[in-house]
Amino acid sequence: MKIYPWRSGKVKIRYVLPVMLAFTSFANAVELHYVIVRKGTDGLDMVPLTISNAGNEGLSCNADFAHWYSAGIATVEPGKSARLELWFDPKTGTFTILNDKRENLPVERLWCGLAGRAYATRAQITLDRTDAAKGERAVTCVAGQDSLVCR
Repeated sequence: MKIYPWRSGKVKIRYVLPVMLAFTSFANAVELHYVIVRKGTDGLDMVPLTISNAGNEGLSCNADFAHWYSAGIATVEPGKSARLELWFDPKTGTFTILNDKRENLPVERLWCGLAGRAYATRAQITLDRTDAAKGERAVTCVAGQDSLVCR
């Protein structure tokens, strides 16, 4: 009796399992949901943020909207200030920035750094409910030893 390799249990697993996995739908691994993007400012409180540059170099300020998306929100020249419109949702405690379509972009983090090396010299600008209660937030930034300092 002749033994064929494909009749061996080891060969079946070695060849059949990868073939089965290749034909398995990977779409089941990710659930796609329709996301409703909030638009406009209904139910939101405006909390303007003023960033002043007390240093000798320009600033580049950025917002992280998601773990995978960030954008530049302001450039501030030495001795100048920039005013940004932030919006606060008192129900969720979320600060947002509106894009050009008036869609709410929830802010995970705001930070500024020295222009040209912003990420390496960044300083985080904290936001909390007390800023929303005051109705404004103002920070002044200046270059420190190795990074920017914003207070």
